[in-house]
Amino acid sequence: MSPSLRQGSYKWPDHNDAHGVWAQWWKRIMLNKEGEDHARLRRLGQPAFAPKLVKSLLPSFQALADELILKFEDRGECEFMRDFAEPYATRVVCQLIGLPDENWREMADLAVEMGYALGVNYKRDEARVDAAATKLLNHARALVEERRANPSDDFVGNLISTSGAGGQLSEQELYDMIVLTIFGGVDTTRNQIGLAMATFIEHPDQWKLLGENPDLGRAAVEEVMRTRPTTTWVTREAAEDFEYRGVKIEKGTTVHLFSASAGTDPEHFEEGFDITKRRKPHFGFGGGKHHCIGSPIARGDMTEALKLLSQRLINPRMNGEADWLPDSGNTGPLTLPIKFEKAAK
Repeated sequence: MSPSLRQGSYKWPDHNDAHGVWAQWWKRIMLNKEGEDHARLRRLGQPAFAPKLVKSLLPSFQALADELILKFEDRGECEFMRDFAEPYATRVVCQLIGLPDENWREMADLAVEMGYALGVNYKRDEARVDAAATKLLNHARALVEERRANPSDDFVGNLISTSGAGGQLSEQELYDMIVLTIFGGVDTTRNQIGLAMATFIEHPDQWKLLGENPDLGRAAVEEVMRTRPTTTWVTREAAEDFEYRGVKIEKGTTVHLFSASAGTDPEHFEEGFDITKRRKPHFGFGGGKHHCIGSPIARGDMTEALKLLSQRLINPRMNGEADWLPDSGNTGPLTLPIKFEKAAK
């Protein structure tokens, strides 16, 4: 990131004259910190997302995808967001943090409620946003208490091992990181899986190729995130006065950078959607010191989902009109009705 810019999302509550529970949480989390504060939180949180943990969870991701597909594949149609993307993304997060599976519906609903904070009507919706944030923070406290009583080498257990005195995670930072994992994991993964299905419907030859070559699952995730990421822009703040291509930007100015276009810049990427091509790195998970700390989990669960879906749902196509999130920093389908043929056994 240019030294002329710093992470700028931290000012979103101020722009909306919001000061409640969510606003305070938002300003505390790693996403909105800079310098040593950010480096410390990232360093302490990183072990909880270790590759060995992701690898240990892959069989449960596969079993979950299979369970969900079984419920609708005989019908030859589904509302993809309701029947797969939302329960899959949310139950993966429940598995990761150790919440009982029966809590998934509540977690999904709370993530949606918290998401209103990122909309243009945040001030109007502040009470419902704060209520959801309070409930998630309470869930985080209960999880920590339970895991301290029954220690285990899992995500929350690894975070607890880095909490305490001496510059480690404080109790509040521990709760905040768990809530960020729930909020970020549910919302972005749900949207990205929906965008993946919508993209492959537009490229049926690539879906067929993936179904015949499931080892291309990881490459499919990367190609979708390059061409159709859920995060459309990133927010920065000018750390100093500077000029960019003739435009003078004063210190303190909030700047939105349209990152979604970077993955298809014709100066750097060949045109087209092709899961077999080697590409330069995309910015779907951010970049540099603010690269998404949870990306190993997201890559792992989306890879397993697309591998199985492409083998079981043949020739997916639209079965009505989709509804979409309003234009914002995150995009994705609210509903995605599709039909398909069930794969022969």
